[in-house]
Amino acid sequence: MKKAIVTGGAGFIGSNIVDKLIEQGVEVSIIDDLSTGAKKNINPKATFYKLNIYKTSILRLKTIMEGADVVFHTAALARVQPSIEDPVSFNDVNVGGTLNILLAAYKAGVKRVIYSASSSCYGECKTFPTPENEPTNPLSPYGLQKYVGEQYCRMFSEVYNLDTVSLRYFNVYGEGMNLEGAYKLAIPIFANQILEGKPLTITNDGKQRRDFTYVQDVVDANLLAATYKENLKGESFNIGNGNNYSINEVADMLGGKKIYGEKRIEPFETLADNSKAKSILKWNPKGDLPSWIKKYKKELGI
Repeated sequence: MKKAIVTGGAGFIGSNIVDKLIEQGVEVSIIDDLSTGAKKNINPKATFYKLNIYKTSILRLKTIMEGADVVFHTAALARVQPSIEDPVSFNDVNVGGTLNILLAAYKAGVKRVIYSASSSCYGECKTFPTPENEPTNPLSPYGLQKYVGEQYCRMFSEVYNLDTVSLRYFNVYGEGMNLEGAYKLAIPIFANQILEGKPLTITNDGKQRRDFTYVQDVVDANLLAATYKENLKGESFNIGNGNNYSINEVADMLGGKKIYGEKRIEPFETLADNSKAKSILKWNPKGDLPSWIKKYKKELGI
């Protein structure tokens, strides 16, 4: 891999992918409109294009992608509640924007598109750990839109012969994480509340469990998918650590008084069956949430 495009490369996951690619000597171009990403996340060795993936012409996107081996498509509006309040705008970016990226990649002769999918496609699961063939039942426009993106990837592999792969991320944490995410990332929100001397605000009863997955493991999954020798043909892979913790347990790891308030519609539990990614991509997650939180607290002085 000599040249790569990272959409959303100023965001949490995208910027970590960019940094690793540049560390490996890959030429990287970033496409990001900075609506959720941040200038400080942009690697100075990357070429940056401030563009909205939905509003930018296919020709412009194609021109940027020419000569690239791989497109890492991490750009998205990744917040559940706002997608419920404004499903049209979220659909524009998450579905329309994804279609634009796929079409531009096809026209530019890109070899593979790696799509940042989401475990939110499953909704309320019945099987734990959850395999990729679990029936999908999204509980929000965001979850549905991310799943439609997977279907577009699969269709482009079949119809246009553009190789694609969808990586279904579970709850990602780590360096550079945003205060807002698909489920409003609990860890930095709790940390900020502790620093401000406030109690930790927990939605529902806090017993809901999440498969917390370390961002560098997510980066590794992307690079393994990018360098996989055979065509992946739109396959989907769970990218989750394979264990989970309740939100109450995470709050206890950080410390501080807990209060319960807002009720939300959300899956009670997420837990990835990651055996497919381990077997095919040779992915081996190493993240350990309790150890990372200890380090995180020390850095913040909590």
